[in-house]
Amino acid sequence: MTSHSDHPGERGTDDPVRLVAVRDAPLSVDEVFRAVGHEAAGGIALFVGTVRNHDGGAAVDALGYTCHPSAEAELRRVAEKIAANHPVRALAAVHRVGDLSIGDLAVVVAVACAHRGEAFDACRALIDDLKREVPIWKHQKFSDGTEDWVGA
Repeated sequence: MTSHSDHPGERGTDDPVRLVAVRDAPLSVDEVFRAVGHEAAGGIALFVGTVRNHDGGAAVDALGYTCHPSAEAELRRVAEKIAANHPVRALAAVHRVGDLSIGDLAVVVAVACAHRGEAFDACRALIDDLKREVPIWKHQKFSDGTEDWVGA
């Protein structure tokens, strides 16, 4: 009798990084979801980060994201690290730059794995590492006229 871990669908794929981008155009949840489709995936975890109207008790009117020229290469490095450390079948990550409005999509990441728990773990690691390691900075403009840079 073979264990389920012996089946090829239980093991990671050679190149699961399907989509990595830093864009100045609106993001699509559907594009990211389609990018991670995989026949051996029993679970897809997707995270969508949106622009909220407040931060730290202050009202936010608008914000902009800017990045270092290496941001997309760093995002790919983070994606490859997550794929190497988790049993990922497919992975996608896109981040927006430029001026965004309240409610706009700022980041969309998704991970497909054979099992839901693995997908949740890998997706959480992906968004956390992206926020910690990729040189993308948020410039918030508050209703009281003050401004703040986050991640800079």
